[in-house]
Amino acid sequence: MTQDQSPESPQDLPWDARRYEQQYSFVWSLAAGLVDVLDPQPGERILDVGCGTGQLTELIARSGADVLGMDRDATMIAQAREHFPEIRFEVADAAHFSLASLQVSAPFDAIFSNAALHWMKPPEKVVSCMAQVLKPGGRLVAEFGGKDNISAIANALTTALDERGHREWRAIYPWYFPGIGEYASLLEAHGFRVTSAAHFDRPTELKGEGGMASWVQMFGPALLHLAPEAEQAAIIRRVEELTRPVLYRNGRWWADYRRLRIMAVRQ
Repeated sequence: MTQDQSPESPQDLPWDARRYEQQYSFVWSLAAGLVDVLDPQPGERILDVGCGTGQLTELIARSGADVLGMDRDATMIAQAREHFPEIRFEVADAAHFSLASLQVSAPFDAIFSNAALHWMKPPEKVVSCMAQVLKPGGRLVAEFGGKDNISAIANALTTALDERGHREWRAIYPWYFPGIGEYASLLEAHGFRVTSAAHFDRPTELKGEGGMASWVQMFGPALLHLAPEAEQAAIIRRVEELTRPVLYRNGRWWADYRRLRIMAVRQ
């Protein structure tokens, strides 16, 4: 799901789609209300950008809308196709796609995206591509990591890497977490009118004593794999040590999520 990287880059490590579904269903379950905000209508043409394994794509399709799910990660798309064969899913890079590359003949009525845009770089290209495939008057409904999302986790992970001399993480940092003003300005520069924006906390429980370690292994491999395999367990332990005072409460690990929910109309 990360964007605009070479095949040799650690950002291109394939996702573990089955583990993602089994342990991180909160990614889509906590955002099911976002589909209500989208309010899909029968016959509408809707693009789900960064669809993952397709659960919210399928929820949109229940409305009778004609929905297409796209994600850069081939393992995610394979899983989505297996679960929902009646829906079309395509492997596509959100920074480099068009109606032609998706083999779609007409612009979309709406674009939907959940928990994905913060993986996609450069954001200017992503917004430009979305604008080009959306019809005038079409709407964008998206929720993703906003400013200071996972700040405690990310700071702990990069500190642990720095301590072991792996300072190259700065060149391949995988996430983009904008504030409201930054992202609204980016949308406006590409022909969108922002109609609503909210930046809010969503602390999320990570199940089990190994919840933090599992999160780092699932969502942080681009950084974790900068270190040799023999060092990775020690790095994860250091992340746990650094985050425990703020993210471990009453025997439970929590992720310090801060989400940006934004709605806009293509002018």
